[in-house]
Amino acid sequence: MYNNKTIYIKLREQIFEALDPESINTLTKDQLQSQLSKAIDLLIEREDYSVASVIRAEFVKSLVDELHGLGPLQALLDDESINDIMINGHDRVFVERDGLVEESPVTFIDENQLQHIAKRIVTRVGRRIDESSPTCDARMADGSRVNVVIPPIAIDGTCISIRKFKKHSIGLDKLAEYGSMSSQVAQVLKIASRCRLNVLISGGTGSGKTTLLNALSQYISEKERIITIEDAAELKLLQPHVARLETRTDGIEGNGAVTQRDLVINALRMRPDRIIVGECRGAEAFEMLQAMNTGHDGSMSTLHANTPRDALARVESMVMMATANLPLEAIRRSVVSAVDIIVQISRLHDGSRKIMSISEVVGLEGNAIVLEELFKFQHSGQAVNGKVNGTFVTSGLPRRSILSEKAHFYGLQSQLSSIFGVAETV
Repeated sequence: MYNNKTIYIKLREQIFEALDPESINTLTKDQLQSQLSKAIDLLIEREDYSVASVIRAEFVKSLVDELHGLGPLQALLDDESINDIMINGHDRVFVERDGLVEESPVTFIDENQLQHIAKRIVTRVGRRIDESSPTCDARMADGSRVNVVIPPIAIDGTCISIRKFKKHSIGLDKLAEYGSMSSQVAQVLKIASRCRLNVLISGGTGSGKTTLLNALSQYISEKERIITIEDAAELKLLQPHVARLETRTDGIEGNGAVTQRDLVINALRMRPDRIIVGECRGAEAFEMLQAMNTGHDGSMSTLHANTPRDALARVESMVMMATANLPLEAIRRSVVSAVDIIVQISRLHDGSRKIMSISEVVGLEGNAIVLEELFKFQHSGQAVNGKVNGTFVTSGLPRRSILSEKAHFYGLQSQLSSIFGVAETV
């Protein structure tokens, strides 16, 4: 007696042998589903398998997903409650919901099926993956970010990591409702964006940096020209005057790559009001600082770091990658004059994402960069229903505050003054 999985594998083999690949492209999804349903019924009767009608429908859906979609992966992509998909070989699939990772019952038939789907994903976006180029970072048609690693680099089978694309940008007010920040913190970030402060968002992988960057961008004036630069385009800006640039990897002949640094240099020739770099990770940080220091106020970027001070150290290191001859003191002076605000965000052990601090870059004292913390999340040490509980506290604006100066210039000083001095629990 065969189980349903074994029956499906046998039926799949027979159907795939009989299929004409070219004819599949001429059929609509409904036509394909109808033909596969008839074929499944015919084969089950011929082989005298015992399969319930509900299971037959699942067989048909799985085949349609594989031929018109991405096989077992398609159901996970269609599930809006899933934020991340992590595949470690054909039989180990994990997903993240609400910040918590769990193993999925979804599996692939074998490594061949998984690798075929991986190659289909990257081919659709004009990239390639094979033994000579076993890794690929790309953007799927719906905007989701995907990373693929195949054997021999991936020892236990093909690995696919997908950060799903949100169909709608989440605003700061909505993030405050979710508990990622207080309403006061949201108001400060709105003012920082409207007043054209240069903002760095620092955090770990999956902490919500891009989501926050998208939210901040909603408060940019529609009259401004914005250039976005990303490895894989994720940002979803709502303004009408946006030019989106995306990096490109080497071609088959080993040339033709376009790096983020190339794009930042080019963006400076495109008459931008603001430049937004999805993530600073290398030598492009030097040009980004130059842009912030030469009239492109309100520029924003994200980077991986655990604290605001670590974020500054990373920026220094990235600038050194671009220009090793520049003294550290000169780099720090450039950082201080360029970066206004550092927002630190983290994913906590309960799966929630919270802004841990907002720090203003005040200046230099000797050879050290001075940071003043505007807000920080203070953990209460108590958990309510398993959720981290705490309060956003502030000690007020620093004496020399660029935020206060810019708010006064843009007529938002009264809004800023009403924020500080009251803490809020979330």
